[in-house]
Amino acid sequence: MLDSSDYLKAAQAVATCVGAEGSASDPRDFQTIAVIGAGTMGTGIALAMVNAGLAVTLIDAAQAGLDKAIGIATKTLARSVERGQISEDEARARVSRIKVSTEIKDIASADAIVEAVWERMDLKQSIFRDIDKFAKPGALLGTNTSTLDINEIAAVTSRPEDVVGLHFFSPAHVMKLLEVVRGDKTSQACLADAVALGLRIGKVPVVVGVCDGFVGNRIFAAREHEAARLLLEGALPQQVDKVLVEFGFPMGSFVLQDMSGGIELIWRMNQARGKTDVLVDKLAALGRFGQKAGRGYYAYGEDGRTPLPDPEVELLINEASRESGIARRQIDDAEIVERLIYPMINEGAKILEEGIADRASDIDVIWSLGYGWPRAKAGPMRYADTIGLGKIRDALQRLAVDHGSRFSPSALLTRLAETNGTFTADAGVA
Repeated sequence: MLDSSDYLKAAQAVATCVGAEGSASDPRDFQTIAVIGAGTMGTGIALAMVNAGLAVTLIDAAQAGLDKAIGIATKTLARSVERGQISEDEARARVSRIKVSTEIKDIASADAIVEAVWERMDLKQSIFRDIDKFAKPGALLGTNTSTLDINEIAAVTSRPEDVVGLHFFSPAHVMKLLEVVRGDKTSQACLADAVALGLRIGKVPVVVGVCDGFVGNRIFAAREHEAARLLLEGALPQQVDKVLVEFGFPMGSFVLQDMSGGIELIWRMNQARGKTDVLVDKLAALGRFGQKAGRGYYAYGEDGRTPLPDPEVELLINEASRESGIARRQIDDAEIVERLIYPMINEGAKILEEGIADRASDIDVIWSLGYGWPRAKAGPMRYADTIGLGKIRDALQRLAVDHGSRFSPSALLTRLAETNGTFTADAGVA
């Protein structure tokens, strides 16, 4: 089992070794940060910065959004005072370090810029054209994208070597994980500075490469795809979620989707891409957008927070199965564990094969700090080592026969299983 000191040591090791041109032992002296976008993520990022003693210019096109952000920051820091974590004077000092502006030109004096606008490539590229125009030479240019191609964002600037992904996790002032995404042209100096900035604000930075979803969300997508498929084949949300909680996660897939607005997000993304999802479309048509709407995969009681199994959802799932031509059947908990957890491990192996992550422990840190992987199970890759890669390979081969090639074990997993190797000892760089 890893503890917080292990994570910090790993992060410091990353910061020490990433830069030939930049060094974590002699990092850039960051003083001023500009954050573009005053939504939930931008506000959280601004708080993370001022909590570490940095000055922030928070920029948004709408003054109302900036006013709301300052209100949220003030209330958040007031709660810290109530808990005895900081004094009232310190809370006021931190709020005073956040300056607001509706003019993007006010990034000009910032040592680093962090873009945190909506997850749309055209919008982010537009913002980065302006960043390129107004940011001072040598400024670190960070994007908080969680899935988009850093290279496409960097390409609209005249200085792609200064562009790096800074994928914060929500709430950004609380969550310790920071995925630092290296683009094809990100310089070693920029990468080292990004890691150093992450350490400065108390994060655990893990360097990853560019792919859809990077490391954390790519593995998460593999799990969620299978969770959705299990519903069509015969499971119900409460069974899937129960299995995940019993495995050790703090919550299951469908409670999480209801909390995070996942139904609406998936529905809108599908609309933008011309895709359909039979069940999500049915939920969206009824306005079942999760906890905020009082109903999603679950119904929510008088407190608006307690998930309750809903007979209407079971009817919708049955309809979606019929329309998809899938005969429903009883699915036992053991099958659910295999179909949710083993594809995560297999996806992690593919990530290592592709060089998106440098080492298996990076994947474990990401999933332990950012996604609630049960601490007693150490992380998906080390967990795989403990139960045996041969067992996982055999199970995936069986699942591939029964359910399709998406379960086919990766080349790395197959090789390690054949040689009695492990991810921890034999995969990735030392």
